[in-house]
Amino acid sequence: MPLFPRPLLTNGATHPAEQFRMMIRDMVSGAEGITEGDDLKVTELDTPGGGVQISDGSGVVRGRVQPFQGHYAVCNTGTDTSVEIAANGGGATRYDMVIVRVEDPEYEGTLDPAADEITYFQVISSVGAADTEIPDGRTGIPLARIEIPPATSTITDAMITDLRQVAVPRRRRSVFLQSPASLSSAIGGSTSWSYFSTAAGVNITVPDWATKAIVKIDVSSIRYNLGFFYGKIGATYGASLTTQDVVLDDNQGSGIRRVPGIVADTFTIPDAYRGTVQLLRVRAAGLDAGQAGRIYVDSGTTFVYDIQFEEGPR
Repeated sequence: MPLFPRPLLTNGATHPAEQFRMMIRDMVSGAEGITEGDDLKVTELDTPGGGVQISDGSGVVRGRVQPFQGHYAVCNTGTDTSVEIAANGGGATRYDMVIVRVEDPEYEGTLDPAADEITYFQVISSVGAADTEIPDGRTGIPLARIEIPPATSTITDAMITDLRQVAVPRRRRSVFLQSPASLSSAIGGSTSWSYFSTAAGVNITVPDWATKAIVKIDVSSIRYNLGFFYGKIGATYGASLTTQDVVLDDNQGSGIRRVPGIVADTFTIPDAYRGTVQLLRVRAAGLDAGQAGRIYVDSGTTFVYDIQFEEGPR
């Protein structure tokens, strides 16, 4: 039966489980992993001991036994505190991997879906120190790798490396334009950072799922005057995030001239930023106290703020 003869959700028809698994595969474009960034996170027990706990959440798992096995939807509706990690009584550090395992008797094993748990958390002992994928290709998705030193029976967060990947991460890109209404105050000479006085920046809401932001700001163009200028330009987002400094090095003389500038960087989003509004604003500084040159922005300048938020494990 190379073609499923009845489309899903056709009245009066019945459909094999494989057809539903292929629908899950199609909906995630063949990807696998957790659904949202905080799903199925492995952490130490509330009182650290010989095991770990796994948070609630869901994910999708690609069947690996047959090419058209499809994908399985898995879900944990409460924190599981029953995942045991064996003590390390040996003389070398051992690495274990915690996974979500799917063992479908249609393709492998002898479990009975009517009576047995065919989806479960499993610990694979003695994996490689750098392994990030399930080493033997069994059907499942990796959640964490545990580093267990010799003579250790208590697992703490410091021993846990997060291996989760979001199957279909969310992304949101926004572009904002701003043009100053008038000439800004001069920046130059000293080494202190200053904001362009007539460019207030833009307030941007951080999605509650975001873990990363890619920022690019075009300042076209910067107005130079009075002499050579050597300095830098950058941006801040909120109170704690700052972009990489970009050097401004101009030696075109003392007349008015205009040169575009670009600021770009990738931010790791702090937990406290999610779901809040933060100000993205460009700043600049001079790096030579004795130089005559100064920079400005004015009504002939346009700021293009381009920011893309992305979702990852958290």
